Amino acid sequence: MLTIEHLNCGYGKHEILHDISVTIPDKKITAIVGQSGCGKTTLLRILGGFENPDSGKVIFDGKDITSLAPNKRQLNTVFQKYALFTHMTIAENIAFGLKIKGKSKSYIDDKIHYALKLVNLEGYQNRYPDSLSGGQQQRIAIARAIVNEPKVLLLDEPLGALDLKLRQDMQYELIRLKNELGITFIYVTHDQEEALTMSDTVVVMNGGKVQQIGTPEDIYNEPVNAFVADFIGESNIVDAVMVRDYVVRFGGVTFDCLDSGFAPNEFVEAVVRPEDIRLCDPGHKAALTGTITDVVFKGVFFEIFVDVGGFIWMVQTTHYHAAGNTVGMYIEPDAIHIMKRSEYSGEFGDYSTFSDEMDHISDADYNWEEESDEQSGS
Repeated sequence: MLTIEHLNCGYGKHEILHDISVTIPDKKITAIVGQSGCGKTTLLRILGGFENPDSGKVIFDGKDITSLAPNKRQLNTVFQKYALFTHMTIAENIAFGLKIKGKSKSYIDDKIHYALKLVNLEGYQNRYPDSLSGGQQQRIAIARAIVNEPKVLLLDEPLGALDLKLRQDMQYELIRLKNELGITFIYVTHDQEEALTMSDTVVVMNGGKVQQIGTPEDIYNEPVNAFVADFIGESNIVDAVMVRDYVVRFGGVTFDCLDSGFAPNEFVEAVVRPEDIRLCDPGHKAALTGTITDVVFKGVFFEIFVDVGGFIWMVQTTHYHAAGNTVGMYIEPDAIHIMKRSEYSGEFGDYSTFSDEMDHISDADYNWEEESDEQSGS
């Protein structure tokens, strides 16, 4: 239904969006996520008709709507600040767009009743926005948008001003609304956990460019570069050498992995999620060895920081280990994700020289068959 084709936008010499192309799945939630200033809100404003791109197209239902006014589009926007009229009642806020369209009083009254029931705020029609909580105001903003029967609902960080518990409750409310309404949601947020929780598709942006598009599972488990790996969830990102297919070396240890297609001894980046590391006795041949520097209790797990040759690894485990202890860190082959080095190499994780790894490549390669058998046995 909605396709973004080669959008570019800037202010003077400052480029905001660079060659953005995205196809939005119909009747799903697509999250556009990225750091502040990455261009995600500008992209949403272009979709809503509040801003014009320098070049590129927005195609909706097969028609070019790039230059169409906001009120002529079947896309409605819920803003971060809600933009409710404080001098109007809740009913008047919800009816505002319908009155402009010249709808009858009976039609408007039915729509107000329907919208308030949908957002679980029946009986609030005669109250004023200032008397509502942040979560209630957010739901009224959504009600005002949905009475216009949009095919696409654009949400610009609508939960950003809410406290943690209310934000989590509203995430599930929005999922419920999407399922009941059967419309397409495009959701802009800088909160990666929110994006993973709510969306069917995630678009990761940085510096005005799309870095990766995929399902939450794909984005989390198969990041394409160091930026995505670091931004979506917690990651340990280290310099590594791809000895050959399915064999990688980092931290002075050679590991089995599931990746292939790299050149022998190619410099790469290895990503290991903190929850995928198993702490074991130090000296284990197929494990890194380090010293615990800090332990943080996170409620359902401990976040443990381990110094391995000057690089601090993050480990998440339900078992307590004391600071100062020396431990091993065992990593299964399917927990290691290998990426080619990119423009973001050096911004995250351990990016020292490769000399130590290269010094051991020939020995590791020569003894790998024997070492692999020992790992299998362990």
